[in-house]
Amino acid sequence: MLKRLSKGIKKIIIKRKTTIKDIANVLNISTAAVSKALHNDSRISEKTKQAVKQVAKNLNYQPNHLASALRKGKSNLVGVIVPRTNSNFFSSVIQNIEEVLNKEGYNIIMTQSNESYKKECNNIDTLLFTQVDGIIASMANETVDLNYYEKIKSKGIPLILFDRGENDLNVDYIGINDFDSSHMIVEHLVEQGCKRIAHIGGYRHTRIFNNRIKGYTDALKKHNLPLDNELLIECHLNIEDGRKKMRQLLNLKNRPDAVYVASDHAALGALEVLKEQNIKVPQEMALVGFGDEPFTAIATPSITSVKQHSEEIGKQAAKRLLEYTKQPSIKQSLNKIILDAELVIRDSSNIKSVK
Repeated sequence: MLKRLSKGIKKIIIKRKTTIKDIANVLNISTAAVSKALHNDSRISEKTKQAVKQVAKNLNYQPNHLASALRKGKSNLVGVIVPRTNSNFFSSVIQNIEEVLNKEGYNIIMTQSNESYKKECNNIDTLLFTQVDGIIASMANETVDLNYYEKIKSKGIPLILFDRGENDLNVDYIGINDFDSSHMIVEHLVEQGCKRIAHIGGYRHTRIFNNRIKGYTDALKKHNLPLDNELLIECHLNIEDGRKKMRQLLNLKNRPDAVYVASDHAALGALEVLKEQNIKVPQEMALVGFGDEPFTAIATPSITSVKQHSEEIGKQAAKRLLEYTKQPSIKQSLNKIILDAELVIRDSSNIKSVK
């Protein structure tokens, strides 16, 4: 049988993609026999199995996972959607999702929306076409219309949301207590003697940023501090936004003495502007970020930030998904896992340590 391999391969090699039929033609056996051999079926002799595997290797045969998923009704693939991958928080969540799922025989297909609603919709379509067994997602900043997420649910595919997610979808959610986190930040700044605290936040239509704004405003009221509209700014929270919005705050007639930024990347941009304008941090302007990105510890000055427990969020998201894939009859509902965040105090807000 193996003597025919070389001649048969020459005929097939010009084809773009090898199929089971090509392997069968080389060996002059049925496609059913090839399929069984590739799946190590006990009804196929070891000699035939070895021959099939050798031809498959020589022809660079790749199994059609989509076709297999359609036949079995299971792909062992899980889709993951994140706003961006250039964030330690999201990359850490992805890593922990993958570690948990790999142990259970699942692989992940990772996509990023780059904060674009349109790209997020395209990602969902791609994952649905690939017949994934479930989707774990954190929504883009632009996402307001939830129809594409409803589309996932309508197909009976388990959906787990983390960090950014909306209660209206009535699915599992894992994240931190954003309201309490904002309260904790304002409390810290008040303890440091700050009296005019600004907030550079995300857009209110995203639940987590709305909760951070609510926590911020509630804490200001608690301490009888001014709640001025000019001190509350919404943006996409990237580095350039941090630079732009900090300039906006510095141009105010009555400047803030502290700024709480709902993202470390935007906080870094804000810090760059403060240093360019020779404003002492934290003596003249205290600064707090959110996310505890690695660069916050090595920036000058180091940036106070909120640790979001990305490892635990990733693990819990994967475990919740596995519960649904193992027991498809379970109906999803709004099950929340809310973790307490931790404020990591560093030089950028520690005013008392420099007085």
